Amino acid sequence: MKIRRISDELKKKYGQKIYKLSLSAGCTCPNRDGSLGFGGCTFCSEGGSGDFAARPAPAAEQIAEARRRIDPKLPKSLAMKDRRFIAYFQSFTNTYGDTGRLEHIFSEAEDQPEIVGLSIGTRPDCLEDDKISMLKRLNERKPVWVELGLQTIHEETACRIHRGYSLPVFEDAYHRLKQAGLTVIVHVILGLPRETEEMMLQTVRYLASLDPHPDGVKLQLLHILKGTRLAEEYQERPFPVFTMEEYCRLVVKCLKILPEDAVIHRLTGDGPKKLLVAPLWSADKKRVLNMLNRYIEEA
Repeated sequence: MKIRRISDELKKKYGQKIYKLSLSAGCTCPNRDGSLGFGGCTFCSEGGSGDFAARPAPAAEQIAEARRRIDPKLPKSLAMKDRRFIAYFQSFTNTYGDTGRLEHIFSEAEDQPEIVGLSIGTRPDCLEDDKISMLKRLNERKPVWVELGLQTIHEETACRIHRGYSLPVFEDAYHRLKQAGLTVIVHVILGLPRETEEMMLQTVRYLASLDPHPDGVKLQLLHILKGTRLAEEYQERPFPVFTMEEYCRLVVKCLKILPEDAVIHRLTGDGPKKLLVAPLWSADKKRVLNMLNRYIEEA
């Protein structure tokens, strides 16, 4: 089986490997500040899925700080001045807050010559019309990706993980983003408590049925992290988690459902090793990716 990987698509477009810099827009989340609830989704860590993000600061400073961390780890074949990046606003909900403030932060990131585009993680219930208009303006300067955390189409699971919005809210935001000409990447979590394999595949079939199709898909292994409500549930009443082989087989089934032109942005994901409770095998990312690639090649 051949799949379209985002790394290959970016290299084809820009002629070189493009890296992501994990940044913060200084936002919180309506599921944390009391607007919808407190503590966020049950799987969400204190860092709001942005445990690797730079500290909140002006975008130019964050980019410089992130580069100081990442540049020494990159291949020396490309001079530092020629390296190009995507500014990934990952922590919490990056369209939650004052539109003018957010546009200033995102514009500052776009202004940096090494940045080829923005990737903005958010919730579908935080995309009012003025936010989408702002993202559309930014997209006219450099490409803007909007990453929506769907996770599951099943309302019983959504309630269980305290997602805080219903499927029609996702559908409305998704179609308004697409109508505005924005690139939309949808996140799905595989392994949520009490979901069967068939339920997970139903979520992927739903994505495949969307018209127009998502521009990208992230398949995320459920990580149970210390300090989350999910970790408390797991310790009090352990629920099944995937073995590595089970997960790899499921990913292949998901990939076979998605349209051939779907761009895959993630196949497993990262959980900070110091916070990881389960599944512990996921900490060995190289081994996981090797097995995933083998399963995909053999499919």
